[in-house]
Formats: sequence, C-alpha cells, structure tokens
Amino acid sequence: MSRSYRVGLIVPSSNTTMETEIPAMLHARELVLPERFTFHSSRMRMKEVTKAELEAMDRDSDRCALELSDARMDTMGYACLVAIMSMGKGYHRESQRRLQEVTAANGGPTSVTTSAGALVEGLQALGAKRVSIIAPYMKPLTRLVIDYLEHEGIEVVDSISLEIPNNLEVGARDPKAPAELYKQLNIKGVDAIVASACVQMPSLAAVPMIEQASGLPVVSSAVCTTWALLKNLGLERRVPNAGTLLSGKY
Repeated sequence: MSRSYRVGLIVPSSNTTMETEIPAMLHARELVLPERFTFHSSRMRMKEVTKAELEAMDRDSDRCALELSDARMDTMGYACLVAIMSMGKGYHRESQRRLQEVTAANGGPTSVTTSAGALVEGLQALGAKRVSIIAPYMKPLTRLVIDYLEHEGIEVVDSISLEIPNNLEVGARDPKAPAELYKQLNIKGVDAIVASACVQMPSLAAVPMIEQASGLPVVSSAVCTTWALLKNLGLERRVPNAGTLLSGKY
C-alpha cells in the first residue's frame, strides 16, 4: 500500500500559482510512482511586491508554520522567493531553521524548505555556476535576487525583469510565455536557465519547451521547491515533464 504525505504550503495571500504548479507536479509523479500527496495551505497577507510588504509578510510566516503544524505536516514549503531574498543574503537558512523550530515547539517537528533556498540548492545540484533568469519583479528586486544568487556562488549572466508589481497580474500570465521570453536572454556559456525566479509566475508548461529549444537544463522556483520537498521527504526526485532537475538523476 502506498503512503500518503501531507505537504504544507506557506503562501502569500495573493499567490495563485504555488497551489497549482506544485500539486500538478506531485500529482503527475503519482502516475509513475507509488507515493500520494495531499496539500494544506496557510496564507500571509501580501498584495503588492514591494520590499515593505514583503518584510511584513515574512513576519507572518511563523504563524503559518504553527497553524500547519497543528495538522502534522510531513514537510512544508514557503513560497515567496523574493521575500526571503529581500531579508538579506543567506536568509533562507535562518528562515528554514526558525520555521522548523516553530513546528518542533508545537510537538510536530517538520522539515521546511523556502523557494529561495530551493532555487539555490537546485541549481547547485545541477552543478550550475552560470545562469540566466526571467523574473516578474521591478528591477531593484531582480537585482536583490541576482546579488543573493551570486553570494551563493551562482553567477547571473543575464536577466529579464517584467516589472509587474501587482501579484495577481503576475499569477495571471500565460505559463507558456517564458518559452518566448527566454529568446531575449543571453544564454552563451550558461549552465542553466531559470524560466521563472518567482513561485507566482507560471512557467511549468514552458520548462520542457525551453529545454528542448535551448539544449540546457531549465528550472523554475516551483520546480526547485518541488525537488526540495521530495528531498526532505527522502523520496525519489522524479516528475514527468518538469525538466532535468526532476528527471530522477539529482
């Protein structure tokens, strides 16, 4: 009999994509592997992607972890990459440690990954030292992402900033759009492409399309978060049609 795992999702209140793309990947995995997954969310208020709102939202993440731990999750994912990165270089380690401590203090110790930490760890698992990225953010926030990745030893060769501050508008984008956008990126000499550096910007449909067109590994924040959740659960990191990182080799 296959085991079912409870996946807790700590979600910005205006995010509509984490609860579609991550379940879509893990349900696709259910078609080829025995494990089953259920998804349980707690929300942090955030409407505009500004540094002030992101900092206020991050303070809410402890409450979300506490609420989810009442229902005894098997693992949790925190879905706002730029919120973590705006709090200072390397902050994903502090956030993950603190949220895990919240769950332990509530008697339900749970592994926690952040989408920021997952992007770093996913790119490192691929051995990617040089990348080009697509982000929906205003340029100063994209700069924060670039600096954060470079602090972790990952050079960003080129980036596209779509400059969409409204988080609902980000989530309403066509998930295949990055397959056209990436053509504007300089990808000469890069080891991987980040199709979406934001868990809210849909890109899952574009990941295999860009891989096929470019011949390079392609990830997104959601792909890397799914990889990290499976890693935390000790499960095979394999999902059909979700790119090289989730091929089962990493």
